[in-house]
Amino acid sequence: MSATQETSQAADAAPCAPRTGVAANTGDVAIRVRGLRKTYGALEAVKGIDLDVCAGEIFGLIGPDGAGKTSTFQILGGVMPQSAGTAEMFGRPARDARSYVGYLTQAFSLYQDLSARENLRYMGELRLLPNEEIEERGDRYLRMFDMHRFKDRLAGRLSGGMKQKLALACALIAEPKILLLDEPTTGVDPVSRREFWDTLANLSSEGMTIVVATPYLDEAERCHRVALMYEGEIHERGTPAELRKNLGLERLEVQADDLRRAEDVLLDTQGLDDVQRFGDRLDVMVRDPKQGEEITREALAAQGIEPRAMRAMPPTLENSFVALLRRLGSEARTPPFPQAREFRKRESDVIAIGASDLRKEFGDFQAVKDINLEIRYGEVYGLLGANGAGKTTTIKMLCGLLEPTAGEVELAGERGHVRSSFVRQRIGYMSQKFSLYDDLTIDENLEFFAGVYQVPRRERAEKKRWVLEFSGLKGRGALLTGSLPGGWKQRVAFGAAVMHEPSVLFLDEPTSGVDPLARRAFWRMINAFADRGVAVLVTTHYLEEAEQCNRLGMMVAGELVAEGTPTGIKAAQGGHLIELLTSEPQRAANVLKAEMDRWRVSLFGDRLHVIIDEDAQTGIKNITARLKREGINVSKAYEEDYSLEDVFIVVVEKARQQGLAAEE
Repeated sequence: MSATQETSQAADAAPCAPRTGVAANTGDVAIRVRGLRKTYGALEAVKGIDLDVCAGEIFGLIGPDGAGKTSTFQILGGVMPQSAGTAEMFGRPARDARSYVGYLTQAFSLYQDLSARENLRYMGELRLLPNEEIEERGDRYLRMFDMHRFKDRLAGRLSGGMKQKLALACALIAEPKILLLDEPTTGVDPVSRREFWDTLANLSSEGMTIVVATPYLDEAERCHRVALMYEGEIHERGTPAELRKNLGLERLEVQADDLRRAEDVLLDTQGLDDVQRFGDRLDVMVRDPKQGEEITREALAAQGIEPRAMRAMPPTLENSFVALLRRLGSEARTPPFPQAREFRKRESDVIAIGASDLRKEFGDFQAVKDINLEIRYGEVYGLLGANGAGKTTTIKMLCGLLEPTAGEVELAGERGHVRSSFVRQRIGYMSQKFSLYDDLTIDENLEFFAGVYQVPRRERAEKKRWVLEFSGLKGRGALLTGSLPGGWKQRVAFGAAVMHEPSVLFLDEPTSGVDPLARRAFWRMINAFADRGVAVLVTTHYLEEAEQCNRLGMMVAGELVAEGTPTGIKAAQGGHLIELLTSEPQRAANVLKAEMDRWRVSLFGDRLHVIIDEDAQTGIKNITARLKREGINVSKAYEEDYSLEDVFIVVVEKARQQGLAAEE
């Protein structure tokens, strides 16, 4: 047994401590797992895990694709039996506890041709609830999620975020004691994600026990405790702060000219633990910030690279996750792409993707409103927006799949004639919905797309091997594509979109549902293509990932309302972000939300983020005094840097206040 596992088991052996300001019985163990195993023939998916989850706790289960998370959830949800060991929910075997367990699976568990109200009624009837209770609870949860006005809309016509909120309402209709959520926010925009997590925090404060699997490590920051699962075993657990501290590393943010060359230099430098490239900076992981800064400056200076700025920052939970997986022997797969052609040299200001006053109307609805855009060769541009903002419609017009109502498109050197075969052979497109055929094998899909994109036959075998290796599926091309987990399927879809070596690449939410290690491999490949001169337009709902882009554009209700580098967009926002540690975080959040715009206040586990317009010290003084009058003690309060998610929320809400609102 490893030291990590011994520490983890010792932590689980400790009794759950009651939390202040939370419903009674939160000192109880809600879920107790001992020696849990699950085998599928010769494959052992879950290898004897032990786990305690406390009543009223939000517990996060994180890990890469194939770690065993979904198998564990299916056992806890009573969907299938374990092969060995025990799983108890408030003292009863999981299969006998299904009446008080709610389970939201990865796939949407909704009937698309039923309305929101009808889906809720059906789930209530399955749980044998009286009709009056179904109506009362359904109405209450629809109002809680601000979906009451959409109660008669068909589920198939709801946005991704609304579908997930409806699916959660269906899971809550029986008012379970325990709620299991397997990647509940995949494909959900940042605004809806924040609303979703605020709801979970309220349910937890009322005593509900919640277990969440998520590939988004900023979401795991909102959990009270998290556990890292890898290859069927639990290797680390604790609060997010404990996991970051246990990492033993600090993060240096380095800004410099020619980030590609700076990254190459630092990756080969001894004394640095890890280097990751973002759109306008590098993150360098070091054991000692002062010594690490000296090593970094000396290494860059030796190659004639002068850092523009460098500062020490706390590590993120994603830094911890990646470092732990690397220590366990896992690494992001980034095999070199089998390049077969050279791109012609272009000046850096040559436009690859352009839009002039681009507009799209569907009847009376204006989906895109006079967008102007210039994306150059070698640039990675991120297009961000809530569900319904017009991102996918914009991409479809830019790549010639949809005719604009007005305006002009420039693409790969052509203006106005973007549907020509010349242009089509120069673009790659990975759609939001998987661009693969589920009833074909991986090999058959790759052969089909190689033919569509006219990849020369002499190149196909080598490029198909590259896709399989990049996807972590080497030698498994005979698998049916529909049998793949979402993260693996996304990697295959990306490979299919780039086999023909496009000079312009459209990626619509390419890493949705992809774990952090695989996401890093994705971005190494995206940056490698950009370094060759490929223009990349990418959309994402995961805003930590948006930091990877050179420039960003934020859309609200069909309009481009903010544009710039990640650092520049953050700097352009007024106000200040205050982080608070309080004795009763949920009650503190409720107090502040009652007196401020609700979007200004968000709960992250035991921490509270508050966005204020006044200066930081005055804001801290006023907030502390206000909470003290309610008997809530503030142990720490300090100004924190905006995250891109915070900035996105500010931009969207200010646009809404000016009369812009995305159509749901």
